[in-house]
Parts: sequence; structure tokens; C-alpha cells
Amino acid sequence: MTEITRVPIQPIEKGSLAKLWLGVIGAVLLGAGLAWTTMPPSISVEELVAGTGASPSDGDVAFVKYKGTLADGTVFDEAGASPFPPGLFPDGVPMLIEPGRMVEGFYQGLKQMEKGGKYTLHIPAVLAYGDSPPPTSTIPPGSDLVFEVEMVDFMSQEDAERRFMMMQQMMQGQGAPSAPDGAAPPQP
Repeated sequence: MTEITRVPIQPIEKGSLAKLWLGVIGAVLLGAGLAWTTMPPSISVEELVAGTGASPSDGDVAFVKYKGTLADGTVFDEAGASPFPPGLFPDGVPMLIEPGRMVEGFYQGLKQMEKGGKYTLHIPAVLAYGDSPPPTSTIPPGSDLVFEVEMVDFMSQEDAERRFMMMQQMMQGQGAPSAPDGAAPPQP
């Protein structure tokens, strides 16, 4: 028959259990603090007017109206009406939604918006220009940005390019009058 050797359990010193729990709580708080400081920064998208339908994705062209301000309310950029003749494109400024073509926070925000919606984007400096704003801009280094954005509409890049080609053809048709038989047009 085998014999089992017993190991006596030593008594715990008075106050040791409280120290153990304080150590566990301290480790949890330290871990949570480290997790908080290493979390990637994110934008805040506040919906002012609800949009409808899907949100744009990479490769789409968004037509937006926006006003960009610093945290203190100083306006640094504003875009509203479309630069194109009415009818062929939606109102607003066209923006190709693609990483690296605009401020990262603005790019992330556009992909969360719906057609017809109005939003406020709060973009931390690290997702805006960081410490290197454009040289000609009035944005100080390290500035958080706030944008009021209206997502007028969006379409695929192919559809936008097709419409742009149509617009170019229409504008060429309204150019200088052509002379018959290939002769040079009359000069003013």
C-alpha cells in the first residue's frame, strides 16, 4: 500500500489576505491604465440630422458641404456649393474616398455618414495634421479639428468619371463655332 504524505498548511499571517487583495486590485488598475494609454485615438461622429441609406465606402466619390474649425471655433476651411454646372452632379464638393487623400479622421468620418445627413466630426490632432499642418494653413501644430459636414450624396468613382466625361463633351460642344468644310473658324 502506498502512503500519502501530508503537507501541513501553514497559517496565514494576520493582514496577509488584505495585502493580497490590494495587490490584485493594484495589478488590475495598472493593466487598465496601460490599456487606456495605448488605445488608438478615435474620432467622434455626432449626428445632427439623420441620413438615409448606405454609407459610402472606399472608391466612392462623396459630395459634401463642410466647415472646418479649430476647437476654439476659428474657421480654417469651408466648402459649400458644387464647382460644376447644376444637374449633372449633386451639390457639394466632390471628394474621392480613399486612404491618404484627405485627413485620416475626415476619411474615417465620411465612411460613417449617410446620404442627406448632417454631422459634426471631432478629430484629435493625431488623426488630423498632428504637429505638421499644411504650410499655408492657419492651423497651429497639434490642433484638434471640428468639422460640420453635410453628406449631400455619393456615387461610385466610375459613375462620377462617366458624368465628368459627359460634362466635358457638353462644354466642348459649347466652344468656338466651327467653320464648314474644316476651314478655320472666323477670328474676332
